[in-house]
Amino acid sequence: MSAAPAAPVLDVVVPVYNEEKDLHPCVVRLHGHLARTFPYPFRITVADNASTDSTPAVAAALAAELPGVRSVRLEEKGRGRALRTVWAESDAPVLAYMDVDLSTDLNALLPLVAPLISGHSDLAIGSRLARSSRVVRGTKREFISRAYNLILRSSLAAGFSDAQCGFKAIRREVAERLLPMVEDSGWFFDTELLVLAERAGLRIHEVPVDWIDDPDSTVHIVRTAAEDLKGVWRVGRALAVGALPLDRLARPFGDDPRDRALTGVERGLARQLIGFCAVGVLSTLFYLALYSLFRLGVGPQFANGGALLVSAVANTAANRRLTFGVRGRGGAVRHQAQGLVVFAIGLALTSGSLAALGAASVSPSHGSPSHSTELAVLITANLAATVLRFLLLRAWVFPARDRAPDSEDIR
Repeated sequence: MSAAPAAPVLDVVVPVYNEEKDLHPCVVRLHGHLARTFPYPFRITVADNASTDSTPAVAAALAAELPGVRSVRLEEKGRGRALRTVWAESDAPVLAYMDVDLSTDLNALLPLVAPLISGHSDLAIGSRLARSSRVVRGTKREFISRAYNLILRSSLAAGFSDAQCGFKAIRREVAERLLPMVEDSGWFFDTELLVLAERAGLRIHEVPVDWIDDPDSTVHIVRTAAEDLKGVWRVGRALAVGALPLDRLARPFGDDPRDRALTGVERGLARQLIGFCAVGVLSTLFYLALYSLFRLGVGPQFANGGALLVSAVANTAANRRLTFGVRGRGGAVRHQAQGLVVFAIGLALTSGSLAALGAASVSPSHGSPSHSTELAVLITANLAATVLRFLLLRAWVFPARDRAPDSEDIR
């Protein structure tokens, strides 16, 4: 009588949708790599997201051909839905996933999961943005990735570097408590997972990866980005109102010092928002007064530029001291220079709004816009510029390392 196969230590999920051409070579390559380098029993699970081609047949053939490979069929699309389903049912103590294109070098797989097997960390992610990573991809994807991670750092105080890399792992006992809190079932799933885990004080291990972009990727960048931004807004709002019981998540995994510091992070962010709003209100009133004064002698564009420049210098100085708690003269010139870059962005928004207003009023029947209309347009444009200004000030001009200890973010 043969011995029963050992229970897997690692379960690697490969979510797929209509990947009949790439699935077989991907799984064969992954299986061969694990058989050669992974010192424990493993499983590869192909999670089919309602494919309409021959992907299910290819997955079934792989399960019959290779030991430790299985296939799971889902009748609804969604990468997050596939991961949630397989991870919730898996008996392996460490759960991972990777994209079917295998853009990430597989040599990073063992360093990814080793801290989870040892119990040192709770989650692990591959990072394409680490200094030692070697990445080959187009300029557009590089820009979108960095912009998205900047948004996460600025709006959700995310401390991890790369939310979108399709190369992540989690301990099963962590997943059991964390997955019920994650709402998204699509591409934002793992970003939401990471944000909630970090806010709960769980340990996230990052591994630099070598990564080559797949030019034939079927991911719709614009649609995915829009859904991700909606997810950022939803999670940010839930965190702001305290709708997520994150304290119940962290408790079973021990007393991490970061657990006790979470309230400090949220209070620090709240203080910054209050201070920024107060400075912003005063700056806006100052700006409108200057604009009205300058408008007596010059045109709207020059009046807007002059008023915005003077108020921007005052705004940067006030936020430096009152909002972000930066004391002393060290870095003051650099902060003002960076503040002027943010000012230029605000100038482009407000000047563009004035130009659009002027273009809409060029016909003789409309006449020139009234002063009150100009002010209304400028106020609207300034609201948009204000949101962007806070994000840039917090993440770029006054990062946590430059702030006073009592207002520094606790990572």
